[in-house]
Formats: sequence, structure tokens, C-alpha cells
Amino acid sequence: MFDVPFWLWVVFAATVVVSLAVDLLAHRSAHVIGFREAAAWSGLWVGLALAFGAVVFLVLGGTAGTEYTTAWLLEKSLSVDNLFVFALIFAYFQVPRAYQHRVLFFGVIGALVFRGVFLAAGVAVVNRFTAVLFAFAAVLFYSVYKILKGEEESFDPGRSLAVRLLRRVVPVRDTYAGQRFFVKEAGKHVATPLLAVVAAIEAADLVFAVDSVPAVLAVSDDTFIVYTSNAFAILGLRALYFMLSGLLERFHYLSTGLAVILGFIGVKLILQATHKLVSPAVPEIPSAVSLAVIVVVLAVSVTLSLRRPADAAEGKDGEDADALREPSPRKVK
Repeated sequence: MFDVPFWLWVVFAATVVVSLAVDLLAHRSAHVIGFREAAAWSGLWVGLALAFGAVVFLVLGGTAGTEYTTAWLLEKSLSVDNLFVFALIFAYFQVPRAYQHRVLFFGVIGALVFRGVFLAAGVAVVNRFTAVLFAFAAVLFYSVYKILKGEEESFDPGRSLAVRLLRRVVPVRDTYAGQRFFVKEAGKHVATPLLAVVAAIEAADLVFAVDSVPAVLAVSDDTFIVYTSNAFAILGLRALYFMLSGLLERFHYLSTGLAVILGFIGVKLILQATHKLVSPAVPEIPSAVSLAVIVVVLAVSVTLSLRRPADAAEGKDGEDADALREPSPRKVK
């Protein structure tokens, strides 16, 4: 555990709050986010994450800086699966492209809260019961199996627990009403499908946290490192989605690459637990090696995807004019 000064927590919190405020103001009106705009924002989020990593390196030392960078890159790579699910959810509910940023914005806020809870609990459990690392490794190996068997895309947005609970709490109308989450009908407040989409996004993040939390805890057991790295990875998700939304199918080897990374992290967890519980003679994998493996696997996955393209699937990007249209979404039954 690192001795993190209180002012560094304040700097982190202020950075996140200011970033969210700027992002919300910049996208307060509904519009389609094109590739150039998304790339610019993605570059900003990456630069901000790396700048904070430099601060961590200078204040807490090289080990902390390496762990932060490794954890951030790991979460960034694992978030690719989130992007596929986002696309699935938006297609399921037929969300106009102009409204998708607003959904993801509130989805990010929820993810920051839930991840904070899960990571704090995970760190506490790991510090108290080291043997739980074996269970975490088993979770990651099962995730590898699901990815290689092609079972990772079985998420059904309409049947997610969050959406079902929402329907029990408040009635949901069948049509969108701009970017609003609630409208008044016959003197009663009813939810729009946009709120159901946010619920589905949050449910998806909870599903992915099952892989994400054990993976990042293999890199560090320091609350500050694991949460800040997760937070900066989550903050950049929206821009990454809009930048890659039309290119996701081209990177068809990324899933295999993620399986390799998760398998490697699972082995790292087993070695880490064995080193602590069985014998100090059992070697641990340094964070610098983990960082190098993640970078190499991602680079190879992207390169192979571009050099060996998959069979082109028929489809085309929607036009900007169509994005402002309000189609009737799939009924939230």
C-alpha cells in the first residue's frame, strides 16, 4: 500500500468533476459525434490519464507509476468488450445516434460509483483473505473460456435485471422524447426508453466488473491506484466508442488478444497468491512485465486484424440526418 497524500486524492476528485462538467457542457445539445470530434476527445482523455500517471510517478514513485499505467492500460483494453455491448444495447433500443452521448455520460457516472464500491470491497477482501486470489484467477480463466467459445456476447439488454427493476418502479413509454428521461403524461411522470437504455448500460458495466475488478487487483492492491486507473479508463469510454463505433468489426482479433491478456493475468494472480501463501521462492510477475505483455498483445491483435481482415459483413453507417430522427424503439416490456 502506498502512502498517498490527501491532496492527491483532492486533485484526482477535482480533475474528474471538472472533466465531467466540461464534457457535459460541450455536449449539452443533441448532435451526432463524428470521428474527428471523437478522436479529439479520446486524445484529450488519454492525455489526461497519462498526465495523472506522471503525477503519480513523481509523487508516489516508479513502482506506483508503473502499477497505475499497467492498470489503466489493462482497463482500457478490457473496455473494448464494453464497446461491443454498447453497440448491441443502442441497436436493441434503436437509440438515435444524437442521443447516445447523453446515455453514456450518465452511464459513466454510475460506473464510477459502482466501480468505487466494488474495488474498495475487493481491496479489503484481498488484504484480509489472500486465498481469494485463487478464486479471482478462476473467474478470469472462465472469462477466457467464454471469449474463446464466443459466449461473451450473450448479454440481452431487454432482460437485464436493471431494466426489469425499472419497469417495476416506473412505467416506461414506447417513444423517445428528445434527450429527456422523464415526461408527464395524464398527470403522471413516466420514463422514456432513454432511461431504460441507461439502466441497461449500468447492468452491462456490472457484468463486466466481474472480469475487470479481479484483473486490476492482480496489478495492484492499493485502493488509490486501482480506482484512479479505472476512473480514467472509464472517462475515456464515450469518446472511444464514438471513434471506433464504425470500426469495431475490423478488429476481429481483439477478443482473442483480450483472452490472452486475461489468461496471463490469471496466471499472475496464481503466482502472486502462491508466493504469499505457500513459499516466497515462487516468483511473482513484476508490473513492468505485465505492462509489456499487455502492450505487445494489443499491438499484435490490432496489427493482425488490419493485415488479415475478416469477411466483410454487409452494413453501412447511418447518415447524420437519420440520427436526428426519433424512431419507435423496441418496446420495454
